[in-house]
Amino acid sequence: MATPTLISNAANLQKFANLDQKGNIIAEYIWVDSEGGTRSKSRTLPEKEYKPDDLPIWNFDGSSTGQAPGDNSDVYLKPVAVFPDPFRLGKNMLVLCECWNADGTPNKYNFRYETVKLMDAHAAHEPWFGLEQEYTMLGQDDRPYGWPRNGFPAPQGPYYCGVGTGKAVQRDIVEAHYRACLYSGVKISGINAEVMPAQWEFQVGPCLGIEMGDHLWLARFLLYRIAEEFGVKVSVHPKPIPGDWNGAGLHSNFSTREMREEGGMKHIEAAIAKLGTRHREHIAVYGEENEKRLTGRHETGAIDQFTFGVANRGASIRIPRECAAKGHGYFEDRRPASNADPYQITGIIMETIFGAV
Repeated sequence: MATPTLISNAANLQKFANLDQKGNIIAEYIWVDSEGGTRSKSRTLPEKEYKPDDLPIWNFDGSSTGQAPGDNSDVYLKPVAVFPDPFRLGKNMLVLCECWNADGTPNKYNFRYETVKLMDAHAAHEPWFGLEQEYTMLGQDDRPYGWPRNGFPAPQGPYYCGVGTGKAVQRDIVEAHYRACLYSGVKISGINAEVMPAQWEFQVGPCLGIEMGDHLWLARFLLYRIAEEFGVKVSVHPKPIPGDWNGAGLHSNFSTREMREEGGMKHIEAAIAKLGTRHREHIAVYGEENEKRLTGRHETGAIDQFTFGVANRGASIRIPRECAAKGHGYFEDRRPASNADPYQITGIIMETIFGAV
C-alpha cells in the first residue's frame, strides 16, 4: 500500500485523523520554554483513559531550549493537565507539563510550581481569574499580516471589533483557534478584533486558581499550532509596531469569593491598596519590554505610576462601572504585557493580596 502524502494544512490532515491506530493513542507533551513560548513532542501510548498522574514522566534536551547546560541537559516533563487533541481526533490528547531538573528541583523556568503552592494555601478565598490575551499576526516578513508592504494602513479607528475586508484580518485563524479551544475544553470565553489591524484578542476564564495558567498556556499553544498551518506568525510582543499604534496586553481580571458577595467593594479596594505597595515587583514579572507599551497613551497607564479608577482604561487598575454600581464584583489589572507568563501574573497577585507561603 502506498504511503499517503500529508499536505500540512488542517483540511488534509483531517482525512487521517480517525485512522485506526491499532490500540494506541498519540500524546503530545507540551511545555513552556525559556523564551516564553511553547514546545512539544509526541509519543505513542496504549489506548485508555489517562489522568496526569497516570502518564509517564518524559524528558527533553534542555540545552537546545535554553533550559539546561549541555553537560547536564536532561529536563524532565511532569504531566499536570490533559486535554483532548483537536488536531488528532479520537482519544488522542494534549499533555501540559511542568519542567523539572534531574536533581528533583523545579526548572528555573517552571513558574507554575510556586504558584500552585500559593493557590493551595489560599484556596478558601476561591480566587477566580480571567485573562485577556492580545496578540498580533505577522507575515513571513515580520510585518503585521495584511499591512501594505511599504507604508502603513489607515489610522486606527475602524479595526476594533471590525467586520469586513480591510477591517478584519485573518478571521479564519481566529475562528479555527476558538473552535479548537472549545473542543479541547479550554475555558475560552470570547474573541474580538483589537484596535490595531492584524491584532486580535481572546479571553480565557473565569478559571479557579492554577487552572488559569494551565488553560491560557494551552490556548497559546493551540494558537501557535493553528497559525503554523496557515504560514502565519503569532507575536505576543507588547509593542510590535512603534509609533501611534496600540500595544498588546494581557489584562488580568481577578476576584475572590468575598469580592463577589454583597459588600465586596471594600475587599476590592483593600486589594487594590495592597497592589499599589508592590507596583515595582509586579512590573518586574509583567512581561519583557513592557515599558514600550505602558506609556500613559493608547489605553495604558504610565509604567512608573500606580493608578486606579472606575471605568478608566488609562489606569493601572480598572474597576468596571457595573461592579462599582453594584458594590461587588472584580477588578482588572491592565499592567501585564501580552508576553507575560500567566503563572507569574496570577501568583504575584495572590502573594501581594494574601501573603507569601
